[in-house]
Amino acid sequence: MKRRNFMQISALGAGTALFAGTSAFAATKSKTLESPSDRLTSRMGDVVPISLEERKARIAKAQRLMEEKGFRAIILDSGTSMNYFTGMTWGQSERPMVVVIPAKGDVSYICPRFEQDRLEERITIGTKVYPWEEDESPYEQIKKAVLDSGATSGKIGIEERVRFFIADGLRQVATNFELVSGDPIVIPCRIIKSPAEIALMQQATNITIEAMTLGFAALKEGVSPSAFSSAVAQAHQKMGGRHAFALANFAEASAYPHGTSKPQILKKGDVVLVDCGCTIEGYNSDISRTIVFGAEPTPRQLDIWNLEKEAQAAGFKAAQIGATLGDVDAASRKVITDAGFGPDYKLPGLPHRTGHGIGMDGHEWGNAVRGNKQILEPGMCFSIEPNISIVGEFGVRHEDCVYMTATGPVWFSKPSPSISQPFEL
Repeated sequence: MKRRNFMQISALGAGTALFAGTSAFAATKSKTLESPSDRLTSRMGDVVPISLEERKARIAKAQRLMEEKGFRAIILDSGTSMNYFTGMTWGQSERPMVVVIPAKGDVSYICPRFEQDRLEERITIGTKVYPWEEDESPYEQIKKAVLDSGATSGKIGIEERVRFFIADGLRQVATNFELVSGDPIVIPCRIIKSPAEIALMQQATNITIEAMTLGFAALKEGVSPSAFSSAVAQAHQKMGGRHAFALANFAEASAYPHGTSKPQILKKGDVVLVDCGCTIEGYNSDISRTIVFGAEPTPRQLDIWNLEKEAQAAGFKAAQIGATLGDVDAASRKVITDAGFGPDYKLPGLPHRTGHGIGMDGHEWGNAVRGNKQILEPGMCFSIEPNISIVGEFGVRHEDCVYMTATGPVWFSKPSPSISQPFEL
């Protein structure tokens, strides 16, 4: 049956229980625990870090891809991809410390000579270090590392986070080589998550669900968004997660996907939109929920909440092996535009993509956005969050992340059951 225009339909039938400042289960907890966060303990007992063997397998995959695509090496600056392949973390400065992964041979490191001892303490993959003195060129050392791998010309891939001055310095000295984007090597490695990576993301998600529950319990009439944010941050840390973010926006501010700088004070009947995440061993969670504080939702609030839930479910249904990430966006967006919103990115409606990739970065490749022809494969992880923004009124977003299996998507966090219950009991 053809769906009627949203402005012509009544409530979509979800439960109408009061959300009196907390979720039902958070309220129950707060009755039995005077300070719920005081009872939290570490959730890190079962966490298994990424193994050295897995990192070596990642490098081997990158080298296979380089051979297939005619690359001689890839260059990694300090940051996520360096950590992904080598386990190395290093602060960025004006002094380059980079990793060279050659198509053949061992990984090598280029660093300031006075940092060599500190670097060697951290190296677990490869042994070659090419130090440079303060009055020497680090770019000559990068070129030497590539030449020592047996390459004399061809393509060198520059990972996307390599800073311009490093790439430009290498370009000036490595004149026999062609510097190109390293995306064809790095993205196929990082976009497909292993079971170990998915397990870490699941643990991060579990912790964030608990933390958000305590955040909702902290909502009281007259508080600012910081009451929620502080409670979530404290809970993340007590459970062993590295707190990433905890945003809360009330009433009209909830219509802006990333909030507003204007002061906000919570009132009964306000829509409350929250967005939270933490990391475990470098792997991210990301969850958004929308509730109505302290009063029964209005028919308008309930209608929009349920429309958003329907749009999220449509995106999940479209996320099948062999489909594209663009198909996920199209399915969610169609539900919203069929209801009379939009079209496209126009407001009121869905002003941004339906989802983003997630892994070691909170936002990475794998965006559910119009025109993305990336075929869905097992191991891909991304959010499904078709936000509905009605400027001047409120916004609703349900955000949960999925990982792809051979039989389709699996939720890291199951969608919100109702406007009065952010999480399953």
